Amino acid sequence: MALEIRQQLKLSQQLVMTPQLQQAIKLLQLSRMELIDLVQQELEENPILDEGQDIAEEKELAEESGEATKESVAEEGGDDLPEVKGDKEGLNDIDWQTYLEGYNLGGSVADSYEDDEERPSYENLLTKKTTLTDHLMWQLSLSRFDEQTRQIAAEIIGNLDEDGFFKATLDEVAAATASTPERVEKALGLVQEFDPPGVAARNLQECLLCQVRVLGMSDTLVERVLRDHIQELENRKYPVIAKALGVSLDEVLEATRVISNLDPRPGRQYNQEDVQYITADIFVYKIGDEFVVVLNDEGLPNLRINAFYRQAMTNESLVDAKAGEYIQEKLRSAVWLIKSIHQRQRTIYKVTKSIVKFQREFFEKGIDYLKPLVLRDVAEDIEMHESTISRVTTNKYVQTPQGLYELKFFFNSGINTTGGDSIASESVKSRIRDLIAGENPKKPYSDRKIVEMLEKNNINIARRTVTKYREMLGIGSSTERKRLF
Repeated sequence: MALEIRQQLKLSQQLVMTPQLQQAIKLLQLSRMELIDLVQQELEENPILDEGQDIAEEKELAEESGEATKESVAEEGGDDLPEVKGDKEGLNDIDWQTYLEGYNLGGSVADSYEDDEERPSYENLLTKKTTLTDHLMWQLSLSRFDEQTRQIAAEIIGNLDEDGFFKATLDEVAAATASTPERVEKALGLVQEFDPPGVAARNLQECLLCQVRVLGMSDTLVERVLRDHIQELENRKYPVIAKALGVSLDEVLEATRVISNLDPRPGRQYNQEDVQYITADIFVYKIGDEFVVVLNDEGLPNLRINAFYRQAMTNESLVDAKAGEYIQEKLRSAVWLIKSIHQRQRTIYKVTKSIVKFQREFFEKGIDYLKPLVLRDVAEDIEMHESTISRVTTNKYVQTPQGLYELKFFFNSGINTTGGDSIASESVKSRIRDLIAGENPKKPYSDRKIVEMLEKNNINIARRTVTKYREMLGIGSSTERKRLF
């Protein structure tokens, strides 16, 4: 076969993932807090970007002062206002002595107090929480230990986890403090006497035994159950414990009641992190017979192009070529970021509007009326790709008349009922949760019993499906839920 060279015209389409497009896609899947962090980082790196008031505040101020601004501009001559220049004109007209006397150079409220008696205590201004390590080190500083024991105890405290358990070995602490394992174990016993009771224990059994000794219940049935029958206690084999210890079942149950009131994680009270409350990205209100979707712009920075650089680009004689290229590059980046954020907000709005259309009964009546919904339904409704819908609904929350939900909550599979209709899987989970919440703790429902109760409501699912949903809800089995007291 002969080879020849010839020209051929071919037309094709392809998608090129430019850095700007990648940034726009990334912004779609960011949560509200992540978006704010990204914008703050861009404000630090891009001098072209400028931050004004947040969007909600700017709208409110614009509505309140819009008419007043128009009147003031008309009275003062509108566009004929003189330009403010940065020259020295009028410099001598300022009374600098009076200005500096009235200006607080220190910038601190505390400097305004005349004497120390009026000054507030600095301890009242502290906001740092006391950690478990701080609490234990404070007790160690008040203890009359010798220097080596104090060093070993400090090393032990430094090896506690957030729940207060000792996670190192005696040999490791001994090597770090140039001591012996016997001395370390003795120091460990001293630390275990600190508050909170049960701290520095090596396991759950030792933790609970330490608390029992602090309560003055040594050599009691409670201590014997914890020391000799911890496995049976975990498996709720109370008759086995009663037979082994030669006591009645009621006595074992009474001891178990005392044990259930002990703290299995003594250090948890000193390591509670601040609660991060979820802020809704969008609101759904019911006004009359219609549902209104409103974006939550509060807290989002209102980005704009810096006026100084915009003026510099209009007068090219003020900047050289290299500086002009830099400003142009940063300007394109800033404009694309602003457009991407606006596109993100518009997409969230359109997706939520579509969800409200499909799930109207849920917004009116509650979770029992949630319908099966997939990403393809919303994608076809607003003419977008399924991947875009998936990114937009990730870590985005909507405040509805029924409560606060993640947008992904409304997308779930369907389960056929005996009547031929379909019900959302989340509705089935809600019914399982309600059935378990109303059961008798002494005789909890088995998964088979839950299946039979759901069949009476025309919901026909397998037992393994109930087990899967129950585990997804974080609910234990009937044996784990059983309470004898």
